[in-house]
Amino acid sequence: MKTNNILSSLCYFSIFFAPFLFPIIVWFVAEGDVKAHAKKALWTHFVPYALLITGLIVSAGVGFGIQNVTSLGIGLSITYIVSFLVGIYYFVWNVVKGIRLLNA
Repeated sequence: MKTNNILSSLCYFSIFFAPFLFPIIVWFVAEGDVKAHAKKALWTHFVPYALLITGLIVSAGVGFGIQNVTSLGIGLSITYIVSFLVGIYYFVWNVVKGIRLLNA
């Protein structure tokens, strides 16, 4: 098993122990293919949080703009559900990608 594959796999598995810190460190230190995997892992860790924050801002803007509590509640509910589903997708994707790299 190559060290590069192990380090790349750890970038994806870092969702369990250091979602942002480990891929950033590897991205700055490593070279080549490992650096590319660290960057991908960092983005897949970041996307669910960015989606949640963006959804909350948009939901709050729409809800307060319309000044209707119901629309704010519906917007927040949709935001939480979509963010949860995207977060689960990227969580599973990171685990699968890490396992594939370990088996390669």
